[in-house]
Amino acid sequence: MTGSTLAQASEVDPSPKSTEHPAQIHFLGENALVLNAGAQATLSCQQRLWVIAANAAKWAHVLEVVPGMNNLTILFDPLILDADMLADRVLTAWNTGVAVAKSGRQIEIPVAYGGEGGPDLRVVADHTGLSIADVIKRHTAADYVVFFLGFQPGFAYMGGLDSALATPRRREPRLVVPAGSVAIGGSQTAIYPASSPGGWQLIGHSTVRLFDPFSEKPTLLQPGDHVRFVATKGAS
Repeated sequence: MTGSTLAQASEVDPSPKSTEHPAQIHFLGENALVLNAGAQATLSCQQRLWVIAANAAKWAHVLEVVPGMNNLTILFDPLILDADMLADRVLTAWNTGVAVAKSGRQIEIPVAYGGEGGPDLRVVADHTGLSIADVIKRHTAADYVVFFLGFQPGFAYMGGLDSALATPRRREPRLVVPAGSVAIGGSQTAIYPASSPGGWQLIGHSTVRLFDPFSEKPTLLQPGDHVRFVATKGAS
């Protein structure tokens, strides 16, 4: 592990503070609702969702709060908490909320680019028109911010990928993507914490363990953390 230097739908008429991200509420059955903050994922949007998530987790009869990309799911006790009242409270929180930056940790992830661990590095280079060296240079130059965790335990969706590196997912997903694989999928980059099927383009591999179920803090990365990828020797 690397060291760190130190975390029925209803339309809404947005208030002046929410014009950038008009919001919607969707109910999931009787005991959950989703705040959908709009189509475009931005850091400021995620920061606003983090604030709401932290506050909502303290509300009475809220059982769980799950931040996602541009959305927030809240599970609650429907026998005690009125769903419509909760929806109004969530929308009020969104419409009056502001983006607050988290003092996330700075974490470096060593990556061996190319080779057996990065079989799609050439694919990314060919698609983007960049050399392999430029792909690595651009990928390691960015400051990535963890937006949320999803897909599998410890899988961090991050913002900050250089737009020049955006590459479509594979037409046919792999049945097995090794744990530690560093990949690009569309306009995002991520690391697979565990072996699983996956369709992202694999550009490298890291030995950093992102998820340990026996640790006091099972996931290495948390929303708000800043990640830098560092190329190790032997990259091809």
